[in-house]
Amino acid sequence: MNYRHSYHAGNFADVFKHVLQCVALDYLQQKEKPFWLLDTHAGIGMYDLQGEQAQKTGEAIDGIARLLSRDDLPDAIQRYVNFVKEVNSPNELRWYPGSPWFSAQHLRSQDSLTLCEMHPQDSGALAENVRNEFPAAKQIKVLEHTNGYGAIKALLPPPQKRGMVLIDPPFEQRDEFDQVVRALTDGVRRWATGIYAVWYPIKDPLAIGDFHQKVKAIAGVEKVFAVDLLIRTAVDRTKLNGCGILFINPPFGLTQQVNEIMDYLTPLLAQDRGAEYQSIWL
Repeated sequence: MNYRHSYHAGNFADVFKHVLQCVALDYLQQKEKPFWLLDTHAGIGMYDLQGEQAQKTGEAIDGIARLLSRDDLPDAIQRYVNFVKEVNSPNELRWYPGSPWFSAQHLRSQDSLTLCEMHPQDSGALAENVRNEFPAAKQIKVLEHTNGYGAIKALLPPPQKRGMVLIDPPFEQRDEFDQVVRALTDGVRRWATGIYAVWYPIKDPLAIGDFHQKVKAIAGVEKVFAVDLLIRTAVDRTKLNGCGILFINPPFGLTQQVNEIMDYLTPLLAQDRGAEYQSIWL
C-alpha cells in the first residue's frame, strides 16, 4: 500500500474522472427519491497542491490548472470548475477536492454517502477532513481501514433503491482488473439496478479491451458504457497514456452529454500527439 494520491491530485485523470462523476450525480439529483453513494477507494478527500508531494510531481499544471482561466467551458465542466474554485481563494489554486468532496456536495438531506479507505494514514486523514469540511453532515459515514471491495459485499443492497458505487483503486497490484471484475460480479448480484462507475488507467489499450469484455460477460449486466481518454499515442506501454471510466447502468443524461464534454477536454488535456477519446456502448 504505497500509493498516495497526493502526488497526482488535480492531474488530467482527476479532471476527467471528476467531471463525469459530477454529471452522473447531477442526474441522480433530478428525482426526489433518496440515493446512496459508496466510494470504495476514497483517498483523503482534500489535497494541498502546495504540499511537498504535489509539488514534487506538479501534475496539476497539466490538469485542473489548464481549465481555471478558460471562459468557454461547457456547462457540465463549468459546474465542476466552480466546485474547485469554492475551496480556493480568488486567483489561487492551492486545494484540490477528491471524489468524496464532490459526492458530498451533491447530497440532499435524504441522501447518504459511505466512504472506504484502506491506507492507514489516508483513512485517518479522510475522517478528519470529513469532520472539518462537513461537521453537520450525519449522512456521511467513513469506514476507516476498510477494504472497499469487501464493503461491496457487506453493504449491498442499500436501503435506498437508487445510487452509485464509485470504484477508483490505485492499481498497485497486477491482478487489480480481476479484483474489479469480481467486485462488480458481487455488486450486480446483490444490487442489479445500481450505477457502477470504475476508473482505470490506460497503459496498454489491449488490456483495457480485455477488461471491457470481462465486465460485459458478468451475469446480469446489460447496459455497459465506457469512456476512454488518451493524452498521447500509447507507444510506451509502461507509461500512463490515459485513463477511462466504465459505467454499468449509466445515467441517461451522462451518455447524452459525454461527447460534448470529451470534445472539449481531449485537446485541452493532450500532452503529445495522438490524443483522442472514445465513448462506446459495449
